Amino acid sequence: MAEVTSASMNLAVFLTACGNYHHLGWRHADAWVDASTNFERWLEFARIAEAAKLDMLFIADQIAIVGGDELEAIENSSKANRFEPMTLLSALATHTTGIGLAGTCATSYSEPYTVARMFASLDHLCGGRAAWNCVTGGQQEEAQNFSLKSHAPHELRYERAAEFADVVMGLWDSFDDDALIQDKASGRFFDASKIHTLNHKGKHFSVRGPLNVSRSPQGRPVIIQAGGSEATITMGARIADVIFTAQADIDAAKTFYRQIKQAVKEQGRPPEDVRVMPGLSVFVAPTREEAQAKFDDLHQMLDREDAVASLSRLLGGVDLSGYDPQGPMPALEGNDLRMSGPGTFVRIGQENGYSLAQVAMQAKAARNHCLVIGSVADVADHMEQWFRSGAADGFNLLPAIVPGTLEDFCTLVVPELRARGLFRADYAGTTLRENMGLSRPASRRW
Repeated sequence: MAEVTSASMNLAVFLTACGNYHHLGWRHADAWVDASTNFERWLEFARIAEAAKLDMLFIADQIAIVGGDELEAIENSSKANRFEPMTLLSALATHTTGIGLAGTCATSYSEPYTVARMFASLDHLCGGRAAWNCVTGGQQEEAQNFSLKSHAPHELRYERAAEFADVVMGLWDSFDDDALIQDKASGRFFDASKIHTLNHKGKHFSVRGPLNVSRSPQGRPVIIQAGGSEATITMGARIADVIFTAQADIDAAKTFYRQIKQAVKEQGRPPEDVRVMPGLSVFVAPTREEAQAKFDDLHQMLDREDAVASLSRLLGGVDLSGYDPQGPMPALEGNDLRMSGPGTFVRIGQENGYSLAQVAMQAKAARNHCLVIGSVADVADHMEQWFRSGAADGFNLLPAIVPGTLEDFCTLVVPELRARGLFRADYAGTTLRENMGLSRPASRRW
């Protein structure tokens, strides 16, 4: 096993419904289009990532077909068909040994006891490699699938989510590490003094406990928070082990990184206990020209109007129809569903002199994440600069086309990162926390 050091960056791969991150990645000649409900495809994704010793495979989720009432408008979206992530991760747990298994579960449409039980069970199934992406949910269609007309306001969603997470973590600590005796001679299966009843009574939840799943192999599953709003930073600094974030340029990434680390300190936690991992979309080849050709080959299929409409949906319904697609990127105000989004796209447009259509095309490729097109050295240089200059502890990879883009990164970039001493040669241990260099949390004092 390889030792995790401060010079080792963390790497995760972010996969959506059929794997491809790019909205139209499924249309590429080399893309797999049937992964949405084909387990063998996901097994191959996991094998590619695990062979490269990536920290985790992270499955995004939405609990709705998102696109409004007119399904004809989103007939080009592969996200209409997808596995439920906990079912898929449980299946992958039996076929993998090293890679972390992370899934999204929204607090707005779940109950904390159920979430605590599912992820504790997954952590046992995979030997301590589970991670929960704790989000509030961000689409109106999701609310409408759970007897609601619309989402609760942003502030209320995060208030509920904070209490939700506290309950989940409390339930994960129901059992002491040595609570199970399993002594056939005495007839005692457990030590009652080492199992604790939560008895939580709060504004949003009343949960007695204890959880009926013992303390998991890594103490608690890794908790991921995604986003960049003030509420996300506050909550993430308090409860998260990993922060996934969208940062399109290094200066913004450095600012966000400092904000997170300072907020973590203010919570009384060591800054190294929280890993900041911006999203990164990579088109890589032996030469820059070949990498650009890969990018151009995919994007020749894009329609300008469709790209602008997709940007509008990405921003939670901001109306862009009144703006000239060939005119400058307009200034946009934040909205309740995507408070951290509009400013990033405005900045991309202003700093690069992009029109609205050009920003929309960039959003198709990488949403509001960083996009790198280049040679192996170009990509490694970018990652090393961000890592060494205090902009990132690692990266959440966003493969546009799978398996091709993922294979390109794992076979071309990972060896270069290792040659530079930036990434380990093997997993450091058996749990996700060990592999990411995260400490095993102590059980709360009851």
